[in-house]
Formats: sequence, C-alpha cells, structure tokens
Amino acid sequence: MKAGAKHLYGADWEKEKARYEEIKAGFEEFFGDSAGAKYYSAPGRTEIGGNHTDHNHGRVVAASINLDIVGMAKANGTNIIHLKSVEYGRVDELDIGDLAPNPEDYGSRSLIRGICARCKELGFTVGGFDCFTKTNVLKGSGLSSSAAFEILVVTVISGLFNNGEIDPVTAAMIAQYAENVYFGKPCGLLDQMASSVGGVTAMDFHDPKNPIIERRQLDLGAYGYALCVVDTGGNHADLTDEYAAIPAEMKKVAAYFGKEFLRDVDEQDFYKELKALRAAAGDRAILRAMHFFDDDRLASREAEALQKGDFQAFLQMVQASGRSSLMRLQNVFASSAPAEQGITLALAVAESLLQGRGACRVHGGGFAGTMQAYVPLDLLDSYREGMEKVFGPGSCHVLSVRDVGGVEVEL
Repeated sequence: MKAGAKHLYGADWEKEKARYEEIKAGFEEFFGDSAGAKYYSAPGRTEIGGNHTDHNHGRVVAASINLDIVGMAKANGTNIIHLKSVEYGRVDELDIGDLAPNPEDYGSRSLIRGICARCKELGFTVGGFDCFTKTNVLKGSGLSSSAAFEILVVTVISGLFNNGEIDPVTAAMIAQYAENVYFGKPCGLLDQMASSVGGVTAMDFHDPKNPIIERRQLDLGAYGYALCVVDTGGNHADLTDEYAAIPAEMKKVAAYFGKEFLRDVDEQDFYKELKALRAAAGDRAILRAMHFFDDDRLASREAEALQKGDFQAFLQMVQASGRSSLMRLQNVFASSAPAEQGITLALAVAESLLQGRGACRVHGGGFAGTMQAYVPLDLLDSYREGMEKVFGPGSCHVLSVRDVGGVEVEL
C-alpha cells in the first residue's frame, strides 16, 4: 500500500520534512547512494477499548495514531540486512541465511530475524536490504513503538521483495509471531493489528487466525473533545515478567475449566467456582479473569456506541474499563517497584483536572508509561498545563487518528 506524505501528515508535513531529510542524509552516510531507495512508515497505536483482552482471544478497539517510525530502505543484492536507527548507536546486521532463533540476539535484531523467518515460512521472498530509520513513537510509553518497528520491517520486505502483497492482517500476524517466538513476549494481536491496519478498528480475536475487523469512526473534534496521552516518565520496556503474568494467570483460570483461553470459558460457570478457584489459581488471577469478562464485553459495547454515535455512552464505558484495570487487572504499577506509581498518580491528577467530565484510563500494557484521557476542548489548555506541571514539559501529547497503517510513502 502507498500513501502520499501530505495525506499522512496533513498540516504537519512541513514540520515532518526535516525528519525525512535527516533520514535520507543518514542513509547516505551509512549506506551510500540513496538512488532507488524508498520511504516506508508505520504508525504507533492507541488502545481505545479492551485492556489485556486480546491475548485471551477477546475483543478490542484500537486506532493508529499520527506518531510513526519512518525508514528509507533499498535492496542491496546480498543476503545481509543492515538496519540503522537514529535512536541507537548500533547497526542491526543479520544474515538471512541463518534465521533460527539466536539466544545472543538483542531486542530489535531478534524481531528482524523472527519476521524474516516467518515471511519465508509463509512463502514470501526475503532479501538483503539497507534501512535507516527515525521514530517519534515514544519508546516504552504504551504507544507500541515495538509493534510500529515490526510493522515497518514487514512493510519494507513487502515493498522491496513482494510487490507490496503482504496484506495488513498477515503483516500483523508475522509481527506477532516474531515478538512471541523470537523476542519471548506473549503479546496478543492488538498492537500489531492496529499499526498494520490503520484507522479506528474494532477487532474480535475469538478465532485469531481469522480475526473479525470492522472499521469505526471517531471524530473527536466533532464531539468537542481531544485525545491526550500523558507520558509519566516510566518505561515498561524491562517489565516483561509483569506483563507476561497477566495472560499466564488468565490462562490458569481457563485451564481450571479445561480451556486454554478465557474467551472459551462460560462466565456463569466461572462465578459459580470462585471459592475453588481461590485455591486453584489465586485471588489475583480471579480478579484478572473478572476484568477479562467485563472488559471484553465493554470493548464490544464501545464499538457499538461509536457505530451509533453515542459518545457519552462511550465515555462512560471508557471510565468503567479504566476502573476495572485499576482494581482488578492491577496493571497501573509494577508489584516489583511499588514506590513508582506514575500512572496511578497521573490518573488521580487527571480526575481532578477533568472536573467530572470526559474519561481517563491506563493506556496499553500498563505498569509504567502512559495514561489516556478524553478531554473537553474547553479544558484542554488547563489539563495540559496541569499534567505537565507534574510530569514535565512535553509530557502531554494530543493525538490524532491516522487512517492508514504500514505504507510506502510517496513524496
């Protein structure tokens, strides 16, 4: 898929030009002549509904956002991939002749290796290429910088070697495979799918090999609201164990009923067995399962409210989802570092600043990073000022929805 730069960035294109020029200069510095090289972009994502439901085959609502990772890439006629990011000192180098999992890999190289391996398994062509990237998707912030990186790599491989024929759903599944198998993070499909598909999407993962994806409209400006994400300064990049415990505990409850995923467990049967489940799975697992059942249902109802244009009902459900994440899912801070509660603090400050209006919730995987709020436009300036007094200048980001996912960018 291709998209024009002005379509992607709108009025911000003049500002974004400098980043594209920096990427081109970096490509030429590291790899030489850029003639024939192409630009590719993949967006970050914001989770709208369904907090930690996807990995248990639940329902979610998500959107791609106006923050993205951009790379200039060119086939190099070898079996070697070189990828250099502005943000890191190293150059990722990978021989596509050896795509078995490598315990000596670090994060980004393991993801590239896993993506290439899965592409080849699915019958797609993989070749050597040079790529230089720069991102404005905040790392470790809950905006899915890793998923954006993964989708960028798949989009490059699709564009350079497969005539752009890797469709968005397949691209997301390739990226998820790399993260699950090669990086060791048991994520669901939400992050990768939102980055790959683009726009606002309601997704049902009951059959993850054939997810149901439906577009939704969310014109926040028409409702008089803005979508804000506040970076609390924490980083969830090193909290894989905390993150992994959530799907593990949910599946422990499912296993009690002879199922692998909570989506296949009858909710009434679950509530009948609470006493026995305390001994079999533990209280936190029970609470997290309660969250799954409620938030899976809420995600479906949120999608329905957006379809009907009932924004106030949507906000009420966002608030209910946020309370469930706080009380039952318990992903607003890491149990390994209880003194650091930036998200919990941000939620408390946000509720004060919103004066009973709008809605706020933990954003994404949680434990550290960001919280999300729907802010009435007449409160936007005071909200941003109040949050940045606590979390620092530039910590409050006003996001907009991007209507396309991973694309080749035409200047």
